[in-house]
Amino acid sequence: MLALFAVTDAGRRAAAEVGAALGATTHPLDALPTLWPDLDGAVFFLATGATVRLIAPLLADKRTDPGVVCVDEARRFAVALAGGHGGGANALATRVAAVLGAEPVITTASDAAGSTGLDELVGLLDAQVDGDLAAAGTALLDGAALVENLLGFPLPPLPPLVGEVRHTITITDRTPGSERLTAPEPSTRAPESADSRTGDRRLAHGRPPTRARETADSRGTRLVPPTLVVGIGSARGVPAQAVTDTIRRLETEHGFDLRAIRAYASVDLKADEAGILAAIAPAPLLTHPAAELAGIEVPNPSEVVRAEVGTPSVAEAAALHSAASFGGGELVVGKIKGDNVTVAAARVRPRGRLAIVGLGPGAADLRVPRADAELRRASIVVGLDQYVDQVAHLLRPGTEVHASGLGDEEQRAADAVALAAKGYAVALIGSGDAGVYAMASPALQGAGDDIDVVGVPGVTAALSAAALLGAPLGHDHVLISLSDLHTPWPVIQERVAAAAAANFVTCFYNPRSRDRHWQLGAVLDVFREHRPADTPVGAVRQSGRPGQRVWCKPLSEFDPTEVDMLTTVVVGSSATRMVGGRMVTPRGYRWA
Repeated sequence: MLALFAVTDAGRRAAAEVGAALGATTHPLDALPTLWPDLDGAVFFLATGATVRLIAPLLADKRTDPGVVCVDEARRFAVALAGGHGGGANALATRVAAVLGAEPVITTASDAAGSTGLDELVGLLDAQVDGDLAAAGTALLDGAALVENLLGFPLPPLPPLVGEVRHTITITDRTPGSERLTAPEPSTRAPESADSRTGDRRLAHGRPPTRARETADSRGTRLVPPTLVVGIGSARGVPAQAVTDTIRRLETEHGFDLRAIRAYASVDLKADEAGILAAIAPAPLLTHPAAELAGIEVPNPSEVVRAEVGTPSVAEAAALHSAASFGGGELVVGKIKGDNVTVAAARVRPRGRLAIVGLGPGAADLRVPRADAELRRASIVVGLDQYVDQVAHLLRPGTEVHASGLGDEEQRAADAVALAAKGYAVALIGSGDAGVYAMASPALQGAGDDIDVVGVPGVTAALSAAALLGAPLGHDHVLISLSDLHTPWPVIQERVAAAAAANFVTCFYNPRSRDRHWQLGAVLDVFREHRPADTPVGAVRQSGRPGQRVWCKPLSEFDPTEVDMLTTVVVGSSATRMVGGRMVTPRGYRWA
């Protein structure tokens, strides 16, 4: 929930503009204490001093407090006052400033510098922290912290490492001193080569260079993410203390930090086992039918257990089965036998991350905010060189860029998937919407279930062109590409004929090129057989970019030679009309 607070007429006017744009409501100041627990963000149209006095008694923890933004009376500045990164105030200040034409004021060091901060890492990993978080954060921003990503998480870009290492940040689920006993070898997760352009000597995956780790005066901070699923089996009536003692052996005998436990699991027959429930409280117990657990291969099956509960394994199988529900995992501690209880642990395996991002038609204000967030989240950005240039200013220091020219679409998609499969956080970018005649299809055709995929929609050419033409897509419509690079021309002809006969509004992508110059004229001839001569045909060239041109002609007069590959063409249906110089297709029914 986003709430706005204003006390002057000028403040209320500014609040009304922000509220209309961001879907927020203005409230009286005396409602603040009641609203505070449910707020995600708050914008005060007050002086910073007054705002500080209002919120000071309500602040509790930067991890849970809402982001607070303050706007001055002249609406020149939107100041991120509290909860800058974790509470979202920095992002909120940027959005508010965009609405009001103000300047966002952001003082959080990492965001002001455009770098990844330690708070962000902790939040992304949902990690527990050991050590001096402030010193580690300062060293990271100074380029003096080495990040040991021992578990291979897909991290965002990190500030380039410069000079001597004075702090080491270790991402681990192991207890101090035991991390390197099971750390993955560099070949399993590490990049094949360093990127000389970034100068970043920190490894995003695997173990860092030995010489850096051995810096004499370096200090350490540990980030402990929830990676472990603990399976539990027991006899009926097992005491809680016996369960607790056996779970503790994961730490005392195997070196795992118990704060890394993400979930507990067992067979469904143990869903009401009081000793287990008491030992793990307040955490819930995930349970699975014996038949499901029986199908899981484990290293230590027992026929005695099978005869008793219907599966040869409870602890190991439950740990692996639940880890699979979190994205997959591996058994890291086999069955430990306690006093009428067994325990095993599986580690949820971090998965690479592929964000497929549509950048829209080109104008910055037509690019969705989530696209910007994903570009900052990715440590590697893959895309057409001209699109990479378009968003280069959004990329954080340390981001690795893989740019290539026209015609390399399939290779770009394959490269992005391969990098994500190695465990990186990758953004694959394209214009418009990545799922419409763009990069999402070739990427997802080659992507397995071993990576996480995030799709970011973009304003596609049909929508951006339609908005400039009026409302030509107000009723049923189809999109057809006239490029025969991937679709034979006879197939395109069949689809064009069907769309024309069915009276669809039809939007043409890739309508005409230097070598493909006659097809659009042939297509329009097909439509002339099914449409009145005065049917509007609209065209938009370079939508949202410098040199934008918008025009509309009757079907009988439309000249295909004015069109090129940078143009989108929209042919109306028989119901489409010109109203006030704009294309309008009625919705087809009357308002009640």
